[in-house]
Amino acid sequence: MNDILIPVLILAAIGLLAGLILAIASIVMAVPKDQKAEDIRAMLPGANCGACGFSGCDGYAKALADGTAQPGLCTVGGSDVSNAIASYLGVAAASMEPHMSIVRCLGSHDNTTDRAEYEGMTSCAAAVAVAGGPASCTFGCIGLGDCVNACQYNALSVRNGVAMVEPKNCVACGMCLKACPRHLLTLVPVKKQAVVLCSNCDKGNVTNKVCKVGCIGCKKCERTCEHDAIHVDNFLATVDAEKCVGCGECVDACPRHIIDLFNVE
Repeated sequence: MNDILIPVLILAAIGLLAGLILAIASIVMAVPKDQKAEDIRAMLPGANCGACGFSGCDGYAKALADGTAQPGLCTVGGSDVSNAIASYLGVAAASMEPHMSIVRCLGSHDNTTDRAEYEGMTSCAAAVAVAGGPASCTFGCIGLGDCVNACQYNALSVRNGVAMVEPKNCVACGMCLKACPRHLLTLVPVKKQAVVLCSNCDKGNVTNKVCKVGCIGCKKCERTCEHDAIHVDNFLATVDAEKCVGCGECVDACPRHIIDLFNVE
């Protein structure tokens, strides 16, 4: 009996001693908590999207607590979170201009075709890795939903072969921007303005062959704008949101109808 009992007691004593040592070590070597950072972290939404420019909500909370960052960088939390943090820190609230994501492509199945049949993983990134993807437009949406999968807010869907954004659900976290291998998504201010829904930088004659509505760089929009808000560079029109007044003249001038007057109420 002693042959069994003594080893068991020895093992139990070793376990008890090891547990005591670990308990003491956890107290002695514990990293002090920054209560200010903990409090701020609790105010943040927890999306960990990195849109603020820091390594998730923990990183932003730490930077706010030590004074190296300012409120107003959390697009997901918006003005409510910004005001709450500013009040907690005793600083002036930062003004936040709401943004949302748009897809700079109208390359639906009605407007473009595939140059090859893709068989593989249901992933835009994987399709692009196979000879640049199946789409005839090498700048256009592949439509396999990497942006949809990245979105935590049900703000994206693929319809008729092209990704589309649901404005009321978008919180401008930027996760879809990172997910798209073609970089077709961008954040724009939520205000009345012109947006170019194309990313094709080919010459007009090349664009015509692959898409019915792609930008051909004709510069009619540029010549029409009286506010110097739209310019054609590398055969693609782009809008300066700060200069655009939302008059809609460029929308009417575009022969391809790929400029839209963006206005989310």
